[in-house]
Amino acid sequence: MRARAALLTLSALALLAVPVSARPPLRFQPDPSSVIAAEIAFNRLAKQKGQWTAFRDTAADDAVMVAPQRVLAKDWLKGRADPPATMTWSPSIVYVGCDGGLAASTGNWTATDGSVGYFTTIWRRDKKGRWEWIFDHRAPLASPRAAPEFLTGKVATCKRPPRPEGPPPGKNDLPPPPDDSLLWSADVAADGSRTVNVQIWNGSSYDAVITDRVGAGT
Repeated sequence: MRARAALLTLSALALLAVPVSARPPLRFQPDPSSVIAAEIAFNRLAKQKGQWTAFRDTAADDAVMVAPQRVLAKDWLKGRADPPATMTWSPSIVYVGCDGGLAASTGNWTATDGSVGYFTTIWRRDKKGRWEWIFDHRAPLASPRAAPEFLTGKVATCKRPPRPEGPPPGKNDLPPPPDDSLLWSADVAADGSRTVNVQIWNGSSYDAVITDRVGAGT
């Protein structure tokens, strides 16, 4: 009995001794509804605490935005006072990469003065699985884009080859490389004009699903 208790104690100590970095990497489900929920919570936070406060609280450390050039969000937002009233926005469609770690959302916004426009936001999960935005840009329109009757979510086809047959990855194995089933880019010219592209893998090639072209001075 004592030998069994000692064995259990040693086993418990061995588990405690395993470093956090040796644990298998966390896997996420490619769930568009979680991105929609993050967008809705983002706008709700802006209304409760202030627009730029919400941007600060939901941004990744390396997030960038356009103002009117690409800037590191945490630098641009630092100490920036919230406007008296915040705009309202809502996603129309969300795209998620196959591995569930990267997503893009786009939709309409309405300012308190009645002006309208659209936005595109790129989201990335942090180590705990929470969505943080890593890129955001917004542009005005003369009239809002047609909004779908229902919010739509699409998941990219997996691009990474399937795991080879055999035992599952061990604790000390390196995590798999990032899945490239969702790609995005933001090209900003010296005059502030920009093009934002999002593509998703369809199994044989990439489909362009978001193409935002914004002229200078907007």
